[in-house]
Amino acid sequence: MKSEFFKKPLVKILTPLALLPVWYIAYVYLLPFVDWFVFQVLGMTKGDHLAEAIWFFAYEFPKVLLLLTLIIFFVGIVRTYFTPERTRKALGGKKTILGNMLAAMLGIVTPFCSCSAIPLFLGFVEAGVPLGVTFSFLIAAPMINEVAVVLLYGLFGWQVALIYVVTGLVIAVLAGWIIGLLKLEKWIEPWVFNVKVGAADGDAKLRFSDRIRFGFDAVKEIVGKVWLYVALGILVGAGAHGYVPEDFMAALMGKDAWYSVPLSVLIGIPLYSNAAGIVPIVSVLIEKGASLGTALAFMMAVIGLSLPEMVILRKVLKLPLILTFIGVVGSGILIVGYLFNFLF
Repeated sequence: MKSEFFKKPLVKILTPLALLPVWYIAYVYLLPFVDWFVFQVLGMTKGDHLAEAIWFFAYEFPKVLLLLTLIIFFVGIVRTYFTPERTRKALGGKKTILGNMLAAMLGIVTPFCSCSAIPLFLGFVEAGVPLGVTFSFLIAAPMINEVAVVLLYGLFGWQVALIYVVTGLVIAVLAGWIIGLLKLEKWIEPWVFNVKVGAADGDAKLRFSDRIRFGFDAVKEIVGKVWLYVALGILVGAGAHGYVPEDFMAALMGKDAWYSVPLSVLIGIPLYSNAAGIVPIVSVLIEKGASLGTALAFMMAVIGLSLPEMVILRKVLKLPLILTFIGVVGSGILIVGYLFNFLF
């Protein structure tokens, strides 16, 4: 009887509204609670290496999870309006840079990652989406996702989160546009053009209460998948926060080291991580002396040019097109890194 009560549409809508005050209280009082717990209950001393590491983890981990829970819930609702079929229809027939811009913006709000690269690529080709527009989508979708934005907002503030979104969009749009100009369709594996991808059955009308349920499901699914990455990333960050000397990171990744940006990109490409694991580490790198541009370049290379995605795409793309993709996107990341090292 109780479970049936919570299935009613009105209850589905009112439940998240009732939980919002609980979320707000937990978020507002998290910092004083952690200060009290670490420095009074545990009796640790401010400035001590171990104390600073424990404080960093005890504060950042629940804060990030709280932010993820809230944002993913609302993004989960938004995503119910975007299915693969609708996305293909929206991008079909779009050409030139306007198509690239639309594709990049759709990549932010649609629930696709690098593991979806092949089915998405096949569907886009079948729908007649130009190659350059397809790449704008495939670049933006994994690079600019809600997890990355939430973590950047929570660890750095809205300015850095906004910088990341804008620069990621610019890279996705321009890289796709350049790939489109180069007319590289000859480097797509021939079998791709013979594949027929069935239409997705996702255009059925949903009640808003059902969209609320999708929001809750998104929280359970995404937070359930990334919480361990968040914990590991923040654990590494906590160790660096407490023990890594600032001079070391400033010399390796500071703006005065001309090689720091290309080095960070080269290091980032073979690494396999998602935003949940890499952003907390980037946060501490900046705190310890790494420049903003170098840190952003490192993060973009890890998320946007990951080796596993290149291996997946090799099934549908020939090697010259993959190398062109890496070269164009990598050049964009290098420009962003040097630009922000110059400006900030």
